[in-house]
Amino acid sequence: MKIEKALDKLGIKKINEGGSTGTKWLKSGGNKVDSFSPVDGKLIASINAITRENYDTILEQSKTAFETWRMWPAPKRGEVVRQMGEALRKYKEPLGKLVSYEMGKSLQEGYGEVQEMIDICDLAVGMSRQLYGLTMHSERPLHRMYEQWHPLGIVGIISSFNFPVAVWSWNSMIAFICGNTCIWKPSSKTPLSAIACQNIIEDVLKANEVPEGVCCLVFGNREVGDWISNDTRIPLVSATGSTRMGKIVGATVASRLGRSLLELGGNNAIIISENADLDIALRACLFGAVGTAGQRCTTTRRLIIHEKVYDEFKKKLVATYKQLKIGNPLDENNHVGPLIDTIAVADYTHAIKEIKKAGGKAIVAGGVLDGEGYESGCYVKPCIYEVQNDWAIVQHETFAPILYIMKYTDLNDAIAMQNNVPQGLSSSIMTLNMRESEMFLSAMGSDCGIANVNIGTSGAEIGGAFGGEKETGGGRESGSDSWKAYMRRQTNTINWSNQLPLAQGIKFNV
Repeated sequence: MKIEKALDKLGIKKINEGGSTGTKWLKSGGNKVDSFSPVDGKLIASINAITRENYDTILEQSKTAFETWRMWPAPKRGEVVRQMGEALRKYKEPLGKLVSYEMGKSLQEGYGEVQEMIDICDLAVGMSRQLYGLTMHSERPLHRMYEQWHPLGIVGIISSFNFPVAVWSWNSMIAFICGNTCIWKPSSKTPLSAIACQNIIEDVLKANEVPEGVCCLVFGNREVGDWISNDTRIPLVSATGSTRMGKIVGATVASRLGRSLLELGGNNAIIISENADLDIALRACLFGAVGTAGQRCTTTRRLIIHEKVYDEFKKKLVATYKQLKIGNPLDENNHVGPLIDTIAVADYTHAIKEIKKAGGKAIVAGGVLDGEGYESGCYVKPCIYEVQNDWAIVQHETFAPILYIMKYTDLNDAIAMQNNVPQGLSSSIMTLNMRESEMFLSAMGSDCGIANVNIGTSGAEIGGAFGGEKETGGGRESGSDSWKAYMRRQTNTINWSNQLPLAQGIKFNV
């Protein structure tokens, strides 16, 4: 399917408005925002950003919808989400192609992102029948204590360009089955993928007579995100992006005593033990480092390699990097697509200058590609540099395919190096030694929210709670009991006796 046909099938060309209540597009009066593809530099579409008036209209509609939606039985809400998953299955090919073209990730990764959406729908359907509370024994006779969970209200979702649709679904599908309504502000760099999702699920919302305002879109630049962060009508803001952005959102939401769920930067490392299967390690490192052109929060950015296998593994890396094909991501023969825009390219070239200034040695040199097929100016070479872990540039997350390698002698030192960065998202160890793997997973091991053995740092699957520590933000999405983030806990005590005893044996007789 060609990209033009995919756009037609998704109904993209018929819509240039940036505000939706789920079943109705609002006439937006804001500035036009152009969406250019990093693949070929072409203008895909121009979208009208929403105005503050549009925003308030949508928020009030969502607030009204919540009053009805929260009273739908959770399994009934789950049935709506199930149908959303079926609709996404139907449009997996064109939506995956659009994601690839608008963002620049490989076509297989575009399809994979849509599959993540389908998977989270399946998971949320099951969760809709398992929103459990606990029953506790009361110290008072003929009393019953229990806890239950209620929806919060409107959930604001601010998503990033690198996963233009999946992260929205991680939040929204679970928020929906919990009884919340959602306001989604997609990245200004990838608006069409978001609009396509609204189009795909619109018929599901209408067919099930879901209240208008349950699933809303508010598109615009940074100011729209500021509106969400400052809005007391939104009790929870889930934001994905850079640590810098997350600190602003977190502080703003906290200042009004709201809740925030933050998924921010990563500076992820793989420890290559002398006891590793080097062939498996090589494959894990390769996808982790160059998948999505290094534009994943879980991208492998550092390799900490045992001195006994350092030279051998370095040779394997260099040989494999020579085989990488860089080009149009819609061509499935290519491994690496473009960076999102020329700003990202500038960050990449700046990082390489800083690495060289600090004394880094190029193992595979970087550079910007030009010429036929690279007209957008967004294609760069994946590169490898020998560095020291404590250098400022290594401590910083550069959203590009730059891989740092360094040696270690003792596993305790390797774990200390792995942990000695501000971020704490994903981590891995490659080893066939059980003691090494257990040490890495223990309290004295990785300090990250994700710790893997014999798989890479990138490519988390639906089901496990996703998120990290330190400057990664501390949020958890997607699996396990992460549904609790979208609800409020209430403790209930019922007295069914004809007395009124007080707790702790307190006497209060009048």
